[in-house]
Amino acid sequence: MSLRARLTLLYTTLLGGILLVFGTLIYLFVRLVLIAQVDEALIQTFNEILSSTQIVSFRDMDVLQLPALDLTENVYAQAWDLHSQLNSTNLVGFNQPFDPSGLQSTVPVFRDVTRGFHLRVLSVPLNIGGRPIGTLQLASNLAVVDATLRALVTVLLVGSVIAIALAALIGWLSTKRALAPLEAVTQTALQITRADDLSRRISYQGPPEDEVGQLITAFNQTLARLENLFHTQRRFVADVGHELRTPLTVIKGNVDLMRRMGCSDDESLVGIETEVDRLTRLVGDLLLLAQAESGKLPLDWRPVELDSIVLESLQQMQVLARDKLQLRLGEFDQVLVCGDQDRLKQVLVNLIGNAIKYTPNGGEVVVGLGKVGKQAKLTVHDTGAGIPKEDLPHVFERFYRGEKSRTRSRDGKGFGLGLSIAYWIVRNHGGRIEVDSQEDHGTTFIVWLPLAEGDCQS
Repeated sequence: MSLRARLTLLYTTLLGGILLVFGTLIYLFVRLVLIAQVDEALIQTFNEILSSTQIVSFRDMDVLQLPALDLTENVYAQAWDLHSQLNSTNLVGFNQPFDPSGLQSTVPVFRDVTRGFHLRVLSVPLNIGGRPIGTLQLASNLAVVDATLRALVTVLLVGSVIAIALAALIGWLSTKRALAPLEAVTQTALQITRADDLSRRISYQGPPEDEVGQLITAFNQTLARLENLFHTQRRFVADVGHELRTPLTVIKGNVDLMRRMGCSDDESLVGIETEVDRLTRLVGDLLLLAQAESGKLPLDWRPVELDSIVLESLQQMQVLARDKLQLRLGEFDQVLVCGDQDRLKQVLVNLIGNAIKYTPNGGEVVVGLGKVGKQAKLTVHDTGAGIPKEDLPHVFERFYRGEKSRTRSRDGKGFGLGLSIAYWIVRNHGGRIEVDSQEDHGTTFIVWLPLAEGDCQS
């Protein structure tokens, strides 16, 4: 059964239950009111009879003399003595008690009885001086009451059926309109499955803050994210293929050369070894990046003197800078953080190495370290050509290529993974990395890490 049918059935069942309870209450209330009116008429008739009753003396006994019992044609009356003998009645041809059990009652009592027709009977014991002398029974035909109640039941049943039918129709139409966006979601998902087109989006004309609007917004956001991941993955595969093609071509060329020469060649072997090392580094970087992105990067957590890592890295990178540019230490402070010393050094070496590569001769690279609140602030600033504004949001993506992208090495030794690895290492340390750059005015990378507090635990 479809969701639309289930919702319609639920609505109609709920309405039917409400109408059943409501109709039952109405029926009981109307019956109570009508019976109360009949009882009031019986009591009023009894009072009229009682007011016209006389007590006469007969043979030293007081006898109750009842008036004529035809006071009203809507009420039947019977007077019975103690021996169950009918003394008086206004219903000719009917000599049986209206309510046989009422003759034995010592208190006034109302009962519904059926004596060929439905009656409401009031039985009242008659007394003189505290001595019982008989019973007066007054009865009213309930035919009108029963007819009224049957008409009421008919009206309630017909009205309920019509109301339920209308509710089912309205519910079916309204749920169709309400569930139309969900059907659109289903159709879009099927179209995406058939055509592999993640660019499709679902339009929704209703309020975006309702449940359906929130669902469609979340679905569209998921599609956008999947589309971005799909394109990123496709670009990643293409970039990996491109990076692998060059060393593999070199290796194949050297092998073919040695085969034609019929002997090994030292220069060819060196070339093969170099390209194999290049492939090894690429695979290692990719594995490291995959671990970092998944949050499963193994880290040796311990207190790390970040200032010592900065000084050590600067000393090592002086060899790369040589006489090309000035590599110096800027603002500096002692900083203690929690993390993996080797991974944090890898971040710093990547950032300084990039800065040196893209800073022209005679330029300057400045490394600074300080504290801001409860965070360590590590900066690497260069006076290079800068990064174009349109490339800034993508500098931490794998293999990103821009016209002046700093993620690509001009000497062919890099793979465009250094900044991505640095980004994810910092993320896994609970920090963040930022970049600020203007073309022809240099670039600044800023790494924020939480300061060490207490024991270092992952």
